[in-house]
Amino acid sequence: MIWGQHLPALQVVVPLMAAPLTVLMRRRGLAFATVLAASWIALAISVALWLRVAESGTISYAIGNWPPPWGIEYRVDRLSAFVLVLVSGVAAVVLPYSRASIETEVAPQQHYLFYTMFALCLAGLLGITITGDAFNIFVFLEVSSLSTYVLIALGSDRRALLASYQYLVMGTIGATFIVIGIGLLYLMTGTLNLADMGQRLAGVRATRPVLAAMAFLTVGVSLKLALFPLHQWLPNAYTYAPTAVSAFLAATATKVAVYVLVRFYYSVFGSAQVFHQLPMQEMLLLLALGGMFVASAFAIYQRNLKRLFAYSSVAQIGYIILGLSLGNATGLTAAIVHLFNHGITKGAIFMLLGGVAASMGGATLAQVQGMGRRMPLTSLALLLCGLSLIGIPGTAGFISKWYLILAALEKGQWWLVALILLSSLLAIAYVWRFVEAAYFHEPSEHLPARGEAPWPMLVPSLLLVAAVLYFGLDTSFTIGSASQAAVQLMGGLR
Repeated sequence: MIWGQHLPALQVVVPLMAAPLTVLMRRRGLAFATVLAASWIALAISVALWLRVAESGTISYAIGNWPPPWGIEYRVDRLSAFVLVLVSGVAAVVLPYSRASIETEVAPQQHYLFYTMFALCLAGLLGITITGDAFNIFVFLEVSSLSTYVLIALGSDRRALLASYQYLVMGTIGATFIVIGIGLLYLMTGTLNLADMGQRLAGVRATRPVLAAMAFLTVGVSLKLALFPLHQWLPNAYTYAPTAVSAFLAATATKVAVYVLVRFYYSVFGSAQVFHQLPMQEMLLLLALGGMFVASAFAIYQRNLKRLFAYSSVAQIGYIILGLSLGNATGLTAAIVHLFNHGITKGAIFMLLGGVAASMGGATLAQVQGMGRRMPLTSLALLLCGLSLIGIPGTAGFISKWYLILAALEKGQWWLVALILLSSLLAIAYVWRFVEAAYFHEPSEHLPARGEAPWPMLVPSLLLVAAVLYFGLDTSFTIGSASQAAVQLMGGLR
């Protein structure tokens, strides 16, 4: 079919066109239906692209029939197809949830604005993932970032405005670093096409402008992915944003930023230069370990569960960067698969916490005391997701940590295996704080006695929890896609 040839373009165009339509409608119901349809169509397209890449290899789509590198290229390989499925899949689950969750968190007259910004954010994240043009990455990054600032500011707590402003400042600094890095690469190569750029850099990789470009891009993207210690915007943003926004951002935004870092390191600069000729391995390893331990320690002392799991996200990003820092195929596989597994796990956690807040009046440790009796299904679901963060067998998180350990053993780094296991003990500590409050305390008398969360919030949440368990048992999609993507990346861009 003719439209089937244009699936890469439709991947971005569908949610992008939904945004102005919701502004014109301004009616909550129509806006919700429009963006929901766009997200489901985006999911169908991403699955179709993943199947096509698995069958016939990398897809190159020339915008306006201008052949690359002269024109803008959309390029779908095994890694980008995998990330597209994650982003669109999470959006397709979060949107049905959001209709009920924003009723108490966002003013009714702003609901259409919420859906508009959600569609723009989705389009931006999908655009970052699918484009093969360096400047387009920056453009789509700004589209997703600007919409994210608005989504965070829509939170009912006034501190959401401060959180949005903090993210705006740090995000702007990060974007500035990124565009400077891209500018330096264009100066040295005369092209913005990533594949062409990687080929033209072959003879000038060791020059100062290229090294400066790598430094600018590393710092700029690290701000976006909340790599320790550049994570200062994340705890407040996740804590005070509407719950649907926290779930979507935790599952997708930082993961797409990791994708950008991987894409530049392997497809443009080359793994040999990044991990063997420069001390990037040691630097990334130290920052990853810092995030794993320091952020986990901060999480233990939080009283607000959203803030607790926000710090947990910084720690889990440390695991992703740890896999990347090892510089071998197994470590890269672990990083890519944890990008997916942590995305669905943390998305499920924040969605469940939204249901807790709706039923218990909040999501602090004091407010969830006795929750195991009042909301047994939600409590069990949160516990299962917590076990995934720890890395217990039978959950998606175990698969990620198992491959991290295998990657460390391949390099003979037994001490790193010990640190991975030790950091998991810290995860046990902060997950135990929820377990203790929910199962080992009596319910407070002044709290409402309402049962489980409304089913429009609970069902989508449980769907992601089911995915956490499923991908902990069947790894054909996650490990299969991640390992093939790692092999393709280690061999260079094809």
